[in-house]
Amino acid sequence: MLFEGTIFELTRIRIALVLMTLLIAALFAIAMRNPQRVPRGGQNVAEVAIDFVRNTVASESLGKKEGNRYLPYLVTLFFFVLGANVLAITPGVDIAASSTIGLPFLLAMLTWLIYHVQGIREHGVFGYIKVQTVVPGVPKLLAPVVILLEALQALIIRPFSLMLRLMANMMAGHILLVLFFSGASYLLLHGEGLLPVAGAGSAVMGLLFTGFELFVAALQAYIFTLLTAMYINMAIGHEH
Repeated sequence: MLFEGTIFELTRIRIALVLMTLLIAALFAIAMRNPQRVPRGGQNVAEVAIDFVRNTVASESLGKKEGNRYLPYLVTLFFFVLGANVLAITPGVDIAASSTIGLPFLLAMLTWLIYHVQGIREHGVFGYIKVQTVVPGVPKLLAPVVILLEALQALIIRPFSLMLRLMANMMAGHILLVLFFSGASYLLLHGEGLLPVAGAGSAVMGLLFTGFELFVAALQAYIFTLLTAMYINMAIGHEH
């Protein structure tokens, strides 16, 4: 294995993630290589995909002006997470890159860095700290507690929840698929009496859940991107 024993070790999941990323980038590059005023074919599909993120995530959470400003990052994030999630049902891989801790942690930290940097650029250091921690109308006796809770939320809870939500959902899906198909394999090959019937039922459930896992992959990519847009809006907004 290349770079074995180092943090750059190219495991099966990492190789698959790189190939999936290159595939998505190539599809968009081919679709938009010669853009026309009236889109057709691949360009039309690519524009519909980008408009989905623009209309349902960027503009909805950030407004039209700020939404267009952050659209490149949000589009890239959505399709990267989607590709990482779809690996869960890709033959030969069968596990989402986002079901291991490394990728969700990296993406959560990247989002965390972006919204804090943009918030500081918008408000200045002390202004940003005030926006993130001071809640108007809170009684003075409770203010220190509220400030502490708000600071914990901005610094720890938001990135942790982003990371954990994505990883836990994709890991749960992977475990269920393994249970269904491994159970079906064992019961069909080694079961006696009515057990092969149960194995066939387990296989059917596995196939049905594979379709559901595709829906979950898209849903988790959408949620991760939507929360990222909401956190950026909370960082650059002028109201708590």
